[in-house]
Amino acid sequence: MKKSAIILLSVLLVNCSNKEKPSESATPIDTGTEINLSNEQIAAIGLGYGKIEMDTISAILKVNGKIDVPPQNMVSVSVPLGGYLKSTQLLPGMKVNKGEVIATFEDPQYIQLQQDFLSVKAKINYSENEYQRQKELNANKTSSDKVFQQAEAEYLTQKIALKSLSEKLRLINVNPEQLNENNISRSVNVFAPIDGYVSKINANIGKYVNPADVVFELVNPSDIHLALTVFEKDIDKLYIGQKLVAFTNNNLEKKHACEILLIGQNLSNERSIEVHCHFKNYDKSLIPGMYMNAEIDLTSAACAVLPEDAILNYEGRNYVFVEKQKNKFVLTEVKTGNSEKGRIEILNATEINNSSIVVKGAYQLLMGLKNKQE
Repeated sequence: MKKSAIILLSVLLVNCSNKEKPSESATPIDTGTEINLSNEQIAAIGLGYGKIEMDTISAILKVNGKIDVPPQNMVSVSVPLGGYLKSTQLLPGMKVNKGEVIATFEDPQYIQLQQDFLSVKAKINYSENEYQRQKELNANKTSSDKVFQQAEAEYLTQKIALKSLSEKLRLINVNPEQLNENNISRSVNVFAPIDGYVSKINANIGKYVNPADVVFELVNPSDIHLALTVFEKDIDKLYIGQKLVAFTNNNLEKKHACEILLIGQNLSNERSIEVHCHFKNYDKSLIPGMYMNAEIDLTSAACAVLPEDAILNYEGRNYVFVEKQKNKFVLTEVKTGNSEKGRIEILNATEINNSSIVVKGAYQLLMGLKNKQE
């Protein structure tokens, strides 16, 4: 063991000059700096050699966004004719079923509307009979055209009024076909239009609500999707059906599988677009509005690669040792790209293609070269 330590120390001090060490602002390594080793030194370090190889590396695009729901899954509940909120049991986050009574409203106008409907309904029978009678009399020339036209106009007016009042009753969820003088009510019920959850409540008991006011907001989360923000420079890397995983900052380990469903076509002022993604499996813990991170798998492509151990990062630049001649190594700068499973993409591979490159023991060579420079 002692003998090995002496040999390794000699490697690190190879070709060193007797100059004193400079200050901390040492001269950076220049591309093309060389170091010579003996066979014994190479064996002591255990240098390993390799060459540029072609392989596929899957790049990952990291983006972020938030959970969203389509417009058809978000419903704003209002009261078309307005009224006072009489009762509701809803709380934010509560689950509701389609057709369930979620609130009761009351107002004098409901009574008036029902009264008007029943009054017109009572008159229309008389108007219809009078219209038929005048029609027969006019056909026999025993009644003037004017009287017949008045009867016809009155009958049609009553039919229009009845239809109009009937539709108004349906707006407040009153069935006109079941309405009679015995079941006139001052209150009406509001029903849940979808299955989902209550996201907002904008009224309290006793408050008057105008027709334009939104009383409740309901969300059906069964079709939630992820809206990601992608910048302009990365748009051409995306396509419909592309796979990705999403996760929250609170639970980085839990990955949610998604795929791209829609790519926006309009750039924002920040030079970005929205990309809508569909979750493979719905997770109830995901709430609309929640922020998420995402990693998009980009198309794999064959590229020139080297093992990570061959790459040396020094003062913000990346280098490899290329064997120029036997036992003679040249420190050469390289440009790196994506990395995966211990391999790094080399962007300027043509400059060192087919060269013998140190893939094991490169760090020991760098230490020896630094000592040489000092």
